Amino acid sequence: MTSAPPPQRALVDLNERSREIFRQIVEAYLATGEPVGSRNLSRLIPMTLSPASVRNVMADLESTGLIYSPHASAGRLPTELGMRFFVDALLEVGDLSSEDRARIDAEVKAKSQGRTLEAMLREATSLLSGLSRGAGVVVTTKHNARLKHVEFVQLEPRRALVVLVSDDGSVENRVVALPPGLPASALTEATNFLNARILGKTLAELRADLQSSREAVEREIDALTAGLIEAGLASWTGGADTRQLIVRGQANLLEDLKATEDLERVRLLLADLETQREVADLLARAEEGEGVRIFIGSENKLFSLSGSTMIVAPFKIGHEQIVGVLGVIGPTRLNYARIIPMVDYTAKVVSTLIDRGR
Repeated sequence: MTSAPPPQRALVDLNERSREIFRQIVEAYLATGEPVGSRNLSRLIPMTLSPASVRNVMADLESTGLIYSPHASAGRLPTELGMRFFVDALLEVGDLSSEDRARIDAEVKAKSQGRTLEAMLREATSLLSGLSRGAGVVVTTKHNARLKHVEFVQLEPRRALVVLVSDDGSVENRVVALPPGLPASALTEATNFLNARILGKTLAELRADLQSSREAVEREIDALTAGLIEAGLASWTGGADTRQLIVRGQANLLEDLKATEDLERVRLLLADLETQREVADLLARAEEGEGVRIFIGSENKLFSLSGSTMIVAPFKIGHEQIVGVLGVIGPTRLNYARIIPMVDYTAKVVSTLIDRGR
């Protein structure tokens, strides 16, 4: 499991009593969303401490920035730093339950047979949303798809349509400008040239092959046709929309709201999910590490996810090439112990299915 940098060393050195009281505050928050006071804590902890002694410990925890009081006379809640400390230092993550594992196998594996990659990812996203009661999210890079066919079709004297068919059945179209003086036969020549080399490659692999054999390409086709091929490939790999974001279960975020500020937080979160670009960029950061990554609150600096958590994991082709990221977005009260192995297992199932379909 990979996450943000750990809290300061002083926080890790909390004594057993402070850790237990802090753990009870966090677990009460995860269960109810409500602050917990010293009197209740003195009854919850497995050691004998008076409410006054518990208050002293709570004051120390508050001074380190792990907990805070939402109101003058209220109990305490964990801060974002406190939630990060809990996840990194205190959370015990077990194996995925047999029930959750069986449902993921049934929903993703069984329902994805013979379907496109996009359909499989939508199935996985909906499933994660249903199991977590958060919003399921997936981002994948379109030009990581394995290619099957490409075609150049003239639209106007100076414009052509480039049609790209992936081996998962998805079809993408782009319009490219044609250079002056390009003969009509060049479109057919470009189509035949690429289709002789395209099968089973990604766009990145195809471009790398063409660049590494540039001299051979120049001997086989003229400069205008080579320029058309380069423009056609660049129209996918260089565009701002090469990342595809899938979101399911936004309505789950409106359930179990505890206060007016929760409603405002969820409103901002839904607005961010609609924007999509920033969410996709944030998810792409998870491609930089191995295993599950957890972003809590303002650690999501690319957009306004204060008060929310994102738990994500990459899925791969083979054991190396990452082709996307999937996971769950929800309030910081997510059930981390259950959702972390759930996201991890779903990513591994998707990776296996992608490999089988190659």
